[in-house]
Amino acid sequence: MKNITCLGLLSVPFCLGQHANAQAALQPEMSSPQKPNIIFILADDMGYGDVSAFNKDSHIHTQHIDRMAANGIMFTDAHSCSAVSTPTRYGILTGRYNWRSSLKSGVLYGYSRPIIPTTRSTIASMLKANGYVTACIGKWHLGWNWGTNPGHEKPNADALTDEDVDYSKPIANGPADLGFDYFYGFCGSLDMAPYVYIENRQPTTTQVTSVPAGKKPGFWRAGAIGNDFNHQDCLPNLTNRAVDYINRHANAEHPFFLYLPLPAPHTPILPAESFKGKTGLGDYGDFALMVDDVVGQVREALQRNGIDSNTIVVFTTDNGCSPAAGIPDMTAKGHHANYIWRGMKADLFDGGHRVPTILEWADGATKGICEQTICLNDFYASFAALNNYPLKDNEAEDSYNILPLIRNPHYAETIREATVHHSIRGEFAIRKGDWKLLCSPSSGGWSYPKPGVDKEAIAKLPPLQLYNMKEDPTESRNVYSEHPEIVNELKDLLQKYIREGRSTPGRSQPNDAVNKWEQIKGIMQDD
Repeated sequence: MKNITCLGLLSVPFCLGQHANAQAALQPEMSSPQKPNIIFILADDMGYGDVSAFNKDSHIHTQHIDRMAANGIMFTDAHSCSAVSTPTRYGILTGRYNWRSSLKSGVLYGYSRPIIPTTRSTIASMLKANGYVTACIGKWHLGWNWGTNPGHEKPNADALTDEDVDYSKPIANGPADLGFDYFYGFCGSLDMAPYVYIENRQPTTTQVTSVPAGKKPGFWRAGAIGNDFNHQDCLPNLTNRAVDYINRHANAEHPFFLYLPLPAPHTPILPAESFKGKTGLGDYGDFALMVDDVVGQVREALQRNGIDSNTIVVFTTDNGCSPAAGIPDMTAKGHHANYIWRGMKADLFDGGHRVPTILEWADGATKGICEQTICLNDFYASFAALNNYPLKDNEAEDSYNILPLIRNPHYAETIREATVHHSIRGEFAIRKGDWKLLCSPSSGGWSYPKPGVDKEAIAKLPPLQLYNMKEDPTESRNVYSEHPEIVNELKDLLQKYIREGRSTPGRSQPNDAVNKWEQIKGIMQDD
């Protein structure tokens, strides 16, 4: 293998073939003269096995999501680019692997600065340039700049407190500055202060007080809260606003793009009284059923307005089910939230990032089950191709056009060369075909063997893990030592993707903050 150091990331090699040309080659003709509306629904911490269309033994009967599946395409091998929240959202909106950003591990919090610069194109700005009106309603979790009181500016935004923030001032570098014509939502997860709604750029609260920490499963951190914010009412509030947005933009002159990142069933786990007890799995199962009801309300609004046939609706989740959901208790009752996949949220194992993904579009998609590997990043290039928009070389560098799969779920040609997975600690795995290489002896996240916890067990394990996902989908037999040629091939490919700043054809691009990238030191050098 070539000895590639971190310094190699700072010198960018030359063109490998134009990304725009490669994407244009796969652009099919639009089947309707009217551009389709697009709604992208992103659930939070909901597992693959929580959707009954993907798990016949699920104890959560997701009737509305199942109807989407029956009328659309089920992607059974779809992955978020990361096993945690912020990075996945970065990948969806930019079409770029999250680890290329300044955030190399972990997630952002309520006061964090933005990780998407306003100079970078997003799926919203791209669609806006192609005639769409755009909206984001829900959980942002990608940072923005709060207005601060005089003398309270701090170089590290994570050090801010509610005493530093002036909630009468507009925010900056948020959704409204990244291509969204309209935004209503909040900054982080629903368990991260400050609990303040923003509409476009302006906080909606007229008074900010403080709230103590919530108790599990309705856990949230103590902190600032606006006088119009109620954790229990958050999901219904966002749902009502999404339905109202659909009603107002139905049959308008311009098609709309609605990005709807839900705060559920992530903590605080707060099912409405009308849902409690419906699944027999406790609050988490009932809250997941509430997410299904949101999908039902969105689909009903489309049907009522007569725009369901020419609207693309995507349903997916940001990562696998979290231990906060009470996975062992649900497993004991026969419900496997992450289905057969090993691990959970935060992990390199498939339970961390294989996500239930459905696309429904009566006018343009062919019903069926697609078994090709895709990544949520791919919707950027696909929606660009839908609009005959050629991607720039510094745009959506890790997004593949999957429109051929949408037109024909059994499309024979492999679209993705390979897919990179990423854990909460910033560790890497790469999947190509049936083979998956974990560049770690551990889970890379929260399940056994857990980094920093199961130290003795990890010390006895091989440095890498190789699994054949066709023969061993539960990642139970590490065949690392038996296939050195596969290990070398996948490691070389991962090095190439990191070094060239992209995984699609096109001119190489720089990665961000490479001087702070500790996680690649073992990957970008020979063992």
